[in-house]
Amino acid sequence: MDVLSLFGLVAVAVMVVSYALEDHSVWFIFVFAIACGLGSIYGFLQGAWPFGIAAAIWAGIALRRFLLKLRAAPSAHG
Repeated sequence: MDVLSLFGLVAVAVMVVSYALEDHSVWFIFVFAIACGLGSIYGFLQGAWPFGIAAAIWAGIALRRFLLKLRAAPSAHG
């Protein structure tokens, strides 16, 4: 496995795990957003630009969800 494939595997694995755990903490939504951003980078580097675009959109959606939840309950985001 080359470095780019390993990068993509780690990014997608973190996406899946953080998505599964996002009900436990608002910070998992943030991790999901970052992982989606990394997945987007992987998609563009690998040449799969539709995946790169889709992952970038998911990153934006997740980041927006994170910010909205963080503002809604600032004392309960731990």
